[in-house]
Amino acid sequence: MIFDRVAILDWSAAKGPKRGKDSIWLATATPAGCMAQNLATRAGAETALEALITDSLAHNHRLLLGADFAFGAPAGFVARLTGQATALSWWGWLAQRTTDSPGNLSNYRQIAAQMNSVFPGDGPFWGNGERAPTPGLPRLKPALPPGLTAHRATDLAARGPGSSPKPVWQLAGAGAVGAQVLTGLPVLERLRQRFAGQLSVWPFEAPTTQIVLAEVYPSLLADAVRRYTSTTGLVPDEAQVRLLATALHRLSPADMNQLFTLPHPSPEEGWIPEEGWILGAGHATLLQVALG
Repeated sequence: MIFDRVAILDWSAAKGPKRGKDSIWLATATPAGCMAQNLATRAGAETALEALITDSLAHNHRLLLGADFAFGAPAGFVARLTGQATALSWWGWLAQRTTDSPGNLSNYRQIAAQMNSVFPGDGPFWGNGERAPTPGLPRLKPALPPGLTAHRATDLAARGPGSSPKPVWQLAGAGAVGAQVLTGLPVLERLRQRFAGQLSVWPFEAPTTQIVLAEVYPSLLADAVRRYTSTTGLVPDEAQVRLLATALHRLSPADMNQLFTLPHPSPEEGWIPEEGWILGAGHATLLQVALG
């Protein structure tokens, strides 16, 4: 498991173009060092990702592209929504329905409400930071529909000091990640379709292609990020993508194989096809050591 380049994407569901804190950052580590881009819009980020993948293919470089948002949802959700217990069916479902303007205006709240309508009760999605209400999307956390849990197994495995993944159901409020999921997955699905046969999505597909896409969680390096921001003055978003890209790029093939080794059950059974897995979950120490 060897990669010439490692790129880490920190996403944002911001309304309107934005740079700096809580915006989109993309860091790419190579043997020459690590460079970071700050991208003001999701459309601009998609263009940058296409360019990175195209360049990697043209130069015959193997690329690991990590995205900092959930690739799946707690078991039972996707199967009920799409009729298929596979996260990639959700990617396609979202890509067909979610719209996002060049100026960063998305309909993700309405899509969340549409998904809520498939389930009994008011959830699972909740949270709206806008003044105007979205019918079908509660502002406050509702009871989960029967059979659904708050977290995926990988969210629990990634917990540690400074590391506590939030549920995909929460769209607004402190630490919320759901909006990033709903705006980010359609972008990844378009990349998956455009580079079909050259790009694989781990752990749903074997990571044997030239481009490998995986879910990451930079907060696994929370202590290192705090130290780095205090000495460099960088915003945490930039610091964390730089550090995680660097750590992953420094790993030996054997250490990288550890990260790509899934827990039981295997990808062919159980909840992994629907929930996914965070690359590095349970291996925070390995990443910390790689930074030195």
